[in-house]
Amino acid sequence: MIRSTNPAIGTELARFEPHTSTDVDAALDAAASAQRRWRGLPIAERVGLLRSIAAVLRAGRDEYARLITAEMGKPIAESRAEIDKCALTCEHYAEHAADHLADRPIESGAAESAVVHDPLGVVLAIMPWNYPFWQFFRFAAPALAAGNGAILKHANNVPRCALAVEDVVREAGAPEGLCRSLLLPVPAVADLIADDRIAAVTVTGSTEVGSIVAAQAAAQLKKQVLELGGSDPFIVLADADITAAADTAVAARFTNVGQSCVNAKRFLVEHAVADEFVAAFTGAAEALRVGDPTDPATRIGPMARADLRDALHDQVRRTVDAGAHVRTGGQPLDGPGFFYSPTVLDHVTPGMAAFTEETFGPVAAITRVADAEEALTLANRTEFGLGAALWTRDLERARDFARRIDAGAVFINGLVASDPRLPFGGIKKSGYGRELGAEGIREFVNVKTLWIGS
Repeated sequence: MIRSTNPAIGTELARFEPHTSTDVDAALDAAASAQRRWRGLPIAERVGLLRSIAAVLRAGRDEYARLITAEMGKPIAESRAEIDKCALTCEHYAEHAADHLADRPIESGAAESAVVHDPLGVVLAIMPWNYPFWQFFRFAAPALAAGNGAILKHANNVPRCALAVEDVVREAGAPEGLCRSLLLPVPAVADLIADDRIAAVTVTGSTEVGSIVAAQAAAQLKKQVLELGGSDPFIVLADADITAAADTAVAARFTNVGQSCVNAKRFLVEHAVADEFVAAFTGAAEALRVGDPTDPATRIGPMARADLRDALHDQVRRTVDAGAHVRTGGQPLDGPGFFYSPTVLDHVTPGMAAFTEETFGPVAAITRVADAEEALTLANRTEFGLGAALWTRDLERARDFARRIDAGAVFINGLVASDPRLPFGGIKKSGYGRELGAEGIREFVNVKTLWIGS
């Protein structure tokens, strides 16, 4: 049985019987058949679907936002922003997909040559609960524009969101079967990956899940894109604008209740400004309103599941036992639901749990460093490599410094965030491949050489 639970109060919302093997077989047949027809349409017709999806999302914005908030606990203001971002991304690819996939003529002597882009087929999307609409449409907008079909295996704590995503695409006028959501237990995923009707796989999730899926897909020689965990550094150098850095740091750490792979997690601050930064950051964290996620004024809602809260508290406990100082928070909150107090840990050092492990919740780890070189060394002392933020007024030094940070993206004096115009993804155990931008739409195409002799 697959259950939907409201994490703000801990009560069950709904339960669903998993799809059967017969259901899965029918869905894969329908998706493969629809995709064969879909790929033959001109791209101008395919991107029309994206415009319709954006319109459906905007029309149902409040309804979909309430669903996200009820099922995984995101504050309602952020849920509405998530739907807006999905619509914006669909509109972006509707505008730019044809340019990204245009044939590229190549000079090759007397012959006529070009690089062309053909869709791969039906792509399996294994998606997490933390951005239940955005994670899917971030992949689906470019994939559908390129001529692919999509099967969604969503996290099992957001089944209503999974079914709603399918309804959005259907209501927008997609060919029947082109995009389906399957509610399945985790062990059934291996058979999906192995099925010949699945051409490729994209995963957003933990490094552990990514490793398993990558091995299963590799055994079938199927293309994968993996967007996995992160322990992003937020580097504050002595010449930074401390007020701006601290204000941004709060959003960087506590957006989505800290449950994002690209949240800042390790704050590396030069000694000369550490006390000032810690005071400003802690004060701002203490001012965050915690409570009912349906209230537009709430900034911190519940964590998505009780086990996630328990794991986070264990990381905090082990970090404090190792010598870190709690500036604020550090405890689960009493009452119903899965709430954890916004927490700032100071004097965190390498080897402590909050430095070494990915902390997926509202906990910030501050490490004081002697200088910029130590900050760089510690920023790179992680198995992850997703995003990084660098705060300094010396932009010439910043550009050089940023190139030495091991990450898929470095934001200077700003908040690390995904943008449909820019490629998004990581290195090391944060995964491989890219989503978004021109690079993202080309992940699930066959880059084909076409050579025509005279």
